[in-house]
Amino acid sequence: MDSIPRAIGRRLAAYLSKPRPGYERLSRLPLQDIMETLQPADIVLVDGNSHISTAIKYLTQSTWSHACLYVGAQQAGVDQPCLIEADLNEGVTQVPLRKYEQFNLRICRPVGLSAADKEVIMDFARARLGYVYDLKNIFDLARYLIQNPAVPVKYRRDMIAFGSGEPTRAICSTLIAEAYQTVGYPILPALIKVEDKKGETVSVARHFTHYVPGDFDLSPYFRIVKPTIERGFELPARRKPGQSV
Repeated sequence: MDSIPRAIGRRLAAYLSKPRPGYERLSRLPLQDIMETLQPADIVLVDGNSHISTAIKYLTQSTWSHACLYVGAQQAGVDQPCLIEADLNEGVTQVPLRKYEQFNLRICRPVGLSAADKEVIMDFARARLGYVYDLKNIFDLARYLIQNPAVPVKYRRDMIAFGSGEPTRAICSTLIAEAYQTVGYPILPALIKVEDKKGETVSVARHFTHYVPGDFDLSPYFRIVKPTIERGFELPARRKPGQSV
């Protein structure tokens, strides 16, 4: 019987992966400049344009729908596999930066981590190559796509926060969050407030499955790195008052 929901999940995953029209890329920065800015264990956030990206951005109220971990490459080229991600169709794989050439990207960098800790994080992700994507979350995401239901803000994150719990399944942001938790590096405050069955507000420990891609952008513990600023740029010539365009 388990094969039936798996088959439905695969069909749904194929649909959700299809791109939506009208996407706008805001930066024309060459990929090689981004590659030369990246450092080990950096997180690359992606503003995707697929159906599932739209659902994730709605449910999380964020610009970012996907997260990848930079693990470097033997040759620092945009076509070399250098990012580890949990992909909807392919599972946990290592892909080149070129895959996201047409998308808006953001680099989030941990502060103060030792080289040894960064290696532990990257090794954790490498050890999970081949894991499959947790399709249980696909059914939750589908709820949004059916007539765009009005989901209260406080419940949106819960729709994609928990997967099946199987150790060989992963979701992009939870894979990275769990990797960082292995070295004790914070992402968001350790406790979250939730309502219990009696409707009372209680504090519980934040689990790695509670994290979504936008959390790395909002985190007070990650620095946002913009290659244009890191590399330097020239301001455009300013017009004098009264000067025509």
